[in-house]
Amino acid sequence: MGKLVIVGTVAFDAIETPFGKTDKILGGAATFIGLSASNFNVDATLVSVVGGDFPQEYLDLLSNKNLDISGIEIVKEGKTFFWSGRYHNDMNTRDTLITELNTLADFKPVVPDDYKDAEVVMLGNLHPIVQSSVLDQMEKRPKLTILDTMNFWMDNAWDDLINVIKRIDVITINDEEARQLTGEYSLVVAARKIHEMGPKYVVIKKGEHGALLFHNGEVFYAPALPLEEVFDPTGAGDTFAGGFAGYLAKTNDYSFENMKNAVILGSTLASFCVEKFGTERMQNLTPREVEKRLLRFKQLTQFEIELT
Repeated sequence: MGKLVIVGTVAFDAIETPFGKTDKILGGAATFIGLSASNFNVDATLVSVVGGDFPQEYLDLLSNKNLDISGIEIVKEGKTFFWSGRYHNDMNTRDTLITELNTLADFKPVVPDDYKDAEVVMLGNLHPIVQSSVLDQMEKRPKLTILDTMNFWMDNAWDDLINVIKRIDVITINDEEARQLTGEYSLVVAARKIHEMGPKYVVIKKGEHGALLFHNGEVFYAPALPLEEVFDPTGAGDTFAGGFAGYLAKTNDYSFENMKNAVILGSTLASFCVEKFGTERMQNLTPREVEKRLLRFKQLTQFEIELT
């Protein structure tokens, strides 16, 4: 089993959906990624920053999931990153109401010494310069580096983003972001262009329509599990990435065939995330629940046909 470094936000979210609304609750990309990866009992550390207003109970929650929190800087006089958003009735689109960078504005990540030799690095959605600075701290090139990004950085930090994309093995983005990054509508063509930028593997997330994995002209598709109710989509993409990275760190197998399994497990865990507000569902997820849903995924996609 390999070590896993997870970089991203540990934050407060306030969410409004057609099903209700919350006050400030636990959120952030690194939080969702870490809680998802913890299902594989990997040796993972979170690299992030919070303010003095961040409750000890949240830090304890992360520690109790066997996540190393020594890489979370606490700026006692500062405030924690805060995001608030409202989802439309289709649950696929949302409006950002508030973004307060707070301590994140001056965040300089420090990878704990015990994790500078980690085999897997998961770079959550942050400024590309911050993502690059984490790679600079690693003692040797990780066996697998995964990057998540968003259209905001394409609009505001293009050169820095392209520079960090050159250094990674896997990129996970949604279909809209893949099209913006490449200027191509066809996701097959977009994936090929992203390959040319550096990554060996391209994962394109399509929300309720599943995820695509591209590698050397090969394509694998994992559907999303049809759910009776989607309560809150916040963090689903990060939960997917955490399951993907956590499984690969556990198995220490970075082949295309094993990445197919990682995509399925990422999709499985993301299907739990959306069932409740924020991280609530992921906090109490049991191995038995994951196993049962994985079997539903298998039944959803497995068939036999005679080819003549």
